[in-house]
Amino acid sequence: MRTKHQQRGLTFFGLLFVGIILAFAGVVVAQVVPTYIEYMAVQKATDKAAASGSTVSEIRAAFDRTAQIDDIRTISGRDLEITKQGDRVVVSFDYSREIHLFGPAYLVMKYQGRSK
Repeated sequence: MRTKHQQRGLTFFGLLFVGIILAFAGVVVAQVVPTYIEYMAVQKATDKAAASGSTVSEIRAAFDRTAQIDDIRTISGRDLEITKQGDRVVVSFDYSREIHLFGPAYLVMKYQGRSK
């Protein structure tokens, strides 16, 4: 008696579909990674500015100098929220980035942080 074995695997159209999904995900990741790298640079500049100045204008100027060196274009010193908790200065930020996907669809990345 002979048994039939079913074939397993992807069809050509299945492979094409998976390839399109992976390509789309790759494009999105390629656009998200630079915004995250910039967020890390903003966090580092915020920590450095909080440690280097004692007045609001000194902290904003220190952040702007670091932002110019690190090529931070999304946020500037005037966008920082500077407060004092006890005897230490706390610098915080909050901003968002939009990444156009297709048509009317956008991916919105919201970043926020504060000095350590």
